[in-house]
Amino acid sequence: MARAQEKPGWAKARIMNTGSGGLPVPSKEQAVWQDCEVGMFFHFDIPVYKTGWDFRTFKDFPSPELYNPAKLDCDQWMAAAKAIGAKYAVLVAKHCSGFLCWQSDLYPYGVKQSKWRGGKGDVVRDFVEACRKHKIKPGLYASVTANGYLEVDNPGRVNRGKGGDDKKQAAYARQMEKMCEELWSRYGELFEIWFDGGALAPDKGGPDLVPLLRKHQPKAMVFQGPAATIRWIGNESGVANYPNWSTIKAIGGQEDVISGDPGGKIWMPGECDVPVRNHEWFWNPGEDHKVYPLEALMDMYYRSVGYNANLLLNANPNPDGLVPEADMRRYEEFGKEIQRRFGKPVAQTSGKGTEVALLLKRPSVVDHVVIMEDIVRGERVRAYEVEGRTGADEWKKLCGGISVGHKRIQAFDPVEVAEIRLKCAGSTAEPLIRQLALYKS
Repeated sequence: MARAQEKPGWAKARIMNTGSGGLPVPSKEQAVWQDCEVGMFFHFDIPVYKTGWDFRTFKDFPSPELYNPAKLDCDQWMAAAKAIGAKYAVLVAKHCSGFLCWQSDLYPYGVKQSKWRGGKGDVVRDFVEACRKHKIKPGLYASVTANGYLEVDNPGRVNRGKGGDDKKQAAYARQMEKMCEELWSRYGELFEIWFDGGALAPDKGGPDLVPLLRKHQPKAMVFQGPAATIRWIGNESGVANYPNWSTIKAIGGQEDVISGDPGGKIWMPGECDVPVRNHEWFWNPGEDHKVYPLEALMDMYYRSVGYNANLLLNANPNPDGLVPEADMRRYEEFGKEIQRRFGKPVAQTSGKGTEVALLLKRPSVVDHVVIMEDIVRGERVRAYEVEGRTGADEWKKLCGGISVGHKRIQAFDPVEVAEIRLKCAGSTAEPLIRQLALYKS
């Protein structure tokens, strides 16, 4: 899943938001998305039926007749998403093989040509309906930069990525516009639209997608691509850099796109995507051992959600169309451990100003602090410390940092405190703390 930074030409398609103090602020949709914190990715494509096949061979394509997920159950998929506490889910509707997972006449390579449900099945419809049934917000991924069946490769050029045929390139661009229009117009409102590696700009021969986005999905969050509102954080390991800011200075290859920039004027939070099976996005036989251990998943949680980013954890349905049992067990363990550590605070408060105090009802042993800014009014904190009162007038530094944003989670050695105080040593405006909470894990 190659990632390329969004092209500068797309920037004019984005609306900037500023608060009353001139600080950049999220749109309503961005704020809702950041509150979701955890999502689940679903990769299910024709290669699961032909082990070892690589679309970049551009030959020996798996026959659509192989595709037959006889037990496909999107309710079971949603059980996996709910197990980890996911509030949204993203389905890969068309990956780099070119296989179409919905009823389409774009070209003869998809579920319509399969034996599954007599060629009448529609994975996208099943997925979206299951999401809504289980109150999980639906999103769709559809790559426009690579399509093995049509011999297109990154950055979205025909002739296996080499280009050189304007007529053929224009025909491909129109196909991709039609593909996106089908996906964005048939299934109702989408929460997130995912572009893998962005999209080739129209003046370079790419599809003109901004008008379609505005027409069919004006409220959807967009990962990379035209009019992006979410940015990639630079890896597929499920972790962000720290500090990690929600703002960037510009669009196009700058380093600040990875970690954000505290001086940026464009609000674009990061999303950490990661396979649950160590760097395997699709199911392969005999790979249950690749499922990340619980400790690794918790580390990702601390360094994604706890670093002011969302975590998008992948699921690898098998050829039957089900999330494997080994994966499901790990999802359940992961979700339970998050709840065990952070389901109920020892104490919490909110406040504003350079110092926010939290007085406990009684001295208690704690080992985690969670800090949240009120980001709808901007990301204001630039440096902070958390101190705990361990005696009558004895204060001990528990932790500190630079960026907070939507959420900052920090662990420290267990200590008994009667009170803590958050001291902001640097800020762009008066700090607005949505939550200051203590936990004992």
